[in-house]
Amino acid sequence: MLLFPPAMDDGIKNDFPDKSSKNLLFSNIRKHVDLGADEENLVLGFFNVTRRPRKTLFLQQGNLCRRFYFVQQGSVRAFHTNLEGKESTIMFAVEDWWITDMGAFLNEQAASISLETLDDSLLFEIDSEALEKMLFTLPKMEKYFRILYQRAYVREQQRVLDAISCPVEERYLRFLEKYPKIVKKVSQKQIASYLGVTPEFLSTVKNRIGS
Repeated sequence: MLLFPPAMDDGIKNDFPDKSSKNLLFSNIRKHVDLGADEENLVLGFFNVTRRPRKTLFLQQGNLCRRFYFVQQGSVRAFHTNLEGKESTIMFAVEDWWITDMGAFLNEQAASISLETLDDSLLFEIDSEALEKMLFTLPKMEKYFRILYQRAYVREQQRVLDAISCPVEERYLRFLEKYPKIVKKVSQKQIASYLGVTPEFLSTVKNRIGS
């Protein structure tokens, strides 16, 4: 894969807007580890908050992947573009989800996917250097990220198993259950590419199940 210079970060960075805006991030963290108020403030010091308008491409396939993103508001699509220019949607991230090119981020490599906002979004961002410093400073956060990585692995393994064992109808219904807010924001072509079928076949499936 060709390695291109990193694109300029055109997000609008701000101080954290208000205490309530932090709650989604920390409610996610508290599912797995307990943090005191001082520890929460310490964690915040390692993040930037960035507002990105709808349809902003903020990670370009082929560029170095330097950041891990938590979706505080909005939604994000991850997709891969092949040599013929065909896009395949890899995943979506809605509010309260993390997203990045995990392999590229952890190994400081070029991204094999692109990330694009589906609507106006507020993202908490942490780069690899800040993450390492945070884990060293607050070891309990290492437990939190270990759990994130484990769950991501299980989720992707299940998706592969579903792709080879479940009918498309069942996978589409699971998609609707998993991403109810996404359906109205993306094209049928993008949903079809996520499911690994053609838009025409997905249309047939939707007619068959009355969706």
